Amino acid sequence: MSGYTPPSREDDPIHTIRTIARVAQMLIELRDEYVKRPRADLLVQIGQRLTDLEALHDELRHRMANSALREKQ
Repeated sequence: MSGYTPPSREDDPIHTIRTIARVAQMLIELRDEYVKRPRADLLVQIGQRLTDLEALHDELRHRMANSALREKQ
């Protein structure tokens, strides 16, 4: 894999999907850290990442709707 990413529109859902993947990876890392050493601050961070995922879910719905409208045109 070369690392090259073809250009995309700023409102393309791919940007949101990439961000979702990054947040998901953060959640996995936070989970691993919490399992090794449970701490209240880690729970707060996990909660914040879940809130971020909710917002990204809403953003993805919006981008999907816009994408579907463009395809119909």
